[in-house]
Amino acid sequence: MSILVIGLNHKTADVEVRESIAFDSEKIKKALNGLLSLAGVKEAIILSTCNRVELYLYADSDLKTVERVKQYLAEFHRFPFETLDGALYAHGGVDGVRHLFRVASSLDSMVVGEPQILGQLKDSYDIGLKEQSSGIILNKLMKKAISVAKRVRTETKIAENAVSIGYAAVELARKIFGDFSDKVFMLLGAGEMAELAARHLTGCGVKEVIVANRTYERGLALAMEFSGRAVEFDSFKQELSHADIVICSTGARSYILNFSEMEKIMKARRQRPVFIIDIAVPRNIDPKINDLENVYLYDIDDLQGVVDANRNERLKESLKAEEIIDGEVGVFLNWMQSLDAVPTIVALRKSAEAIKNEEMAKLYHKFEGVDEKYKDAVEQAMNSMINKLLHQPTTALKGNDEDKDILIYAIRKLYGLNGK
Repeated sequence: MSILVIGLNHKTADVEVRESIAFDSEKIKKALNGLLSLAGVKEAIILSTCNRVELYLYADSDLKTVERVKQYLAEFHRFPFETLDGALYAHGGVDGVRHLFRVASSLDSMVVGEPQILGQLKDSYDIGLKEQSSGIILNKLMKKAISVAKRVRTETKIAENAVSIGYAAVELARKIFGDFSDKVFMLLGAGEMAELAARHLTGCGVKEVIVANRTYERGLALAMEFSGRAVEFDSFKQELSHADIVICSTGARSYILNFSEMEKIMKARRQRPVFIIDIAVPRNIDPKINDLENVYLYDIDDLQGVVDANRNERLKESLKAEEIIDGEVGVFLNWMQSLDAVPTIVALRKSAEAIKNEEMAKLYHKFEGVDEKYKDAVEQAMNSMINKLLHQPTTALKGNDEDKDILIYAIRKLYGLNGK
């Protein structure tokens, strides 16, 4: 038996297929019981996110078991097997362990370095524990995957650089202001990308949020969501006199704020710095405004440049993460190999203990009335002798010899353990 991973993700399946194969927590519980009833499957855990569905199994890794699991997945979701089969991948043994460690460390995510996947994996593992579908092998595997992911985050900078427009906006604003606790934030317009950036900023603890939208009701709804206040769109220029951070994305086809207007606003602000992000296409803010002292104006291309540079940095860090994962895969596989030898080690020691007890009984029968302290001394000497005799074969069994199967067979044959 071996580690077996069967699944699909954003690289192999479109969103329609992923939606059809997705599991909620109740479906996971039902599916786990079904998987364990399949021939060749001993342990199972299911991970289901918007970008992937993966089954982590301790099972026979032969083609029959793989096909059996694939068929079960299609039947469970009542999805055409031919369509599903083309999107599924299967990784066994070393490749399966490495794949899971890469998933946990977000190296296989749509956005490399994103933190959500580790929490989702922990939730999946918790369900497996509660449903008792995870045993000694997958328990060890999941714990190792979680520790590997934490090590990757600690020892690399894979999660430090923003790789979304929203996060890039926050990163730039933080470079200018450092602390947001005394800053006023204004959302000008309500484009989808601007709203996302606004959520990132408001989550950083700004002092006040102002929303100005052409549709006042929409602005009011957003203001309530951000625990802020809504203002009429026509009054946004007056409000700019005390807004420190501005995200702008309206449907205007020309500039809604020009150089001379911003010059007056800066005088009213007494030249206090202002950070403006113009995400709109076409741009809403006159780019000449950036020439004004203490005005920091960025457009969508500026932010995309930051995102691209950061993405390249994450890719560099991912190479370090891959090295960590390769080492940890070896550690886990060594542990699994050691399990193969455990029954032989136990049987070897059990056999030695039986021989010792038999010989000591004969000895005491010959010398009746031997003092207990002498019996203890003899038993200690016998135990010491057994430990020394078994030390070398036990060490060899616990080692990483490529021919361990031959070694196990030879020891069981030499010591007569095949029937134990």
